[in-house]
Amino acid sequence: MKNIIYEDKDIIVAYKPAGIATQTARACQRDMVSELKNYLAHAGGGEGEPYLGLVHRLDQPVSGILVFAKNHQAAAKLGRQAADGRMGKYYYAVVWGRAKRQQGRLEDYLYKDGKANQSVVAQAGAPGAKKAILEYRAVKTLMVLEEGMGQPEYSQPFAEREVSLVEIRLLTGRHHQIRVQMSHEGMPLLGDGKYGSPKSRELSRIIGCRNVALCAYKLVFSHPVSGKEVTFERQPEGEIFQPFCPFP
Repeated sequence: MKNIIYEDKDIIVAYKPAGIATQTARACQRDMVSELKNYLAHAGGGEGEPYLGLVHRLDQPVSGILVFAKNHQAAAKLGRQAADGRMGKYYYAVVWGRAKRQQGRLEDYLYKDGKANQSVVAQAGAPGAKKAILEYRAVKTLMVLEEGMGQPEYSQPFAEREVSLVEIRLLTGRHHQIRVQMSHEGMPLLGDGKYGSPKSRELSRIIGCRNVALCAYKLVFSHPVSGKEVTFERQPEGEIFQPFCPFP
């Protein structure tokens, strides 16, 4: 399977492309869990359904690295690391505008509306609100100059055509956390129709950015059996990230 980055008898580390669900119950829709189970079944000769433990998730529009467990012991140990924040999760995001600060730490309380499948920033102590923390570092800012941007349909001045590559370290794992917090901070992600601002949505439409410009490019954790710290990296794919190559 081409998206597998690493595999041993206890874990599989794989890259999830944007647009594919981590796991879904919908018929005829691709998802990483099903594809990896099919791969393991074929590798094992098709004798029964193989075990695959889901440790953490990425939103369907988001690309990046995931680790899966191949047995219950590995699943339990990796699950504890993910739950208590010992699993290092690093992302690259392309955001609208320029970061207010070169680096920062965002701490908010998020409330998830399950019916709308959406999260919002809430007051501390609000019923159902959970603390969300991330750290970010601005890497590079570029000006978008595309054909057609000078046409009447494109109303943004040059100062509002800036886009920035930001590195993010996720310290908690809340629903849509990065997308919500970055938008609340005035740095909405390109391609984000749910949490983007009117200006970021307009720029995304003009340049044809259809998926959320977010990639989980690095994952750090302790191997569930050896205990050794391991790091896996994969540079973002997709046209929206290409102008920022090479990545630091």
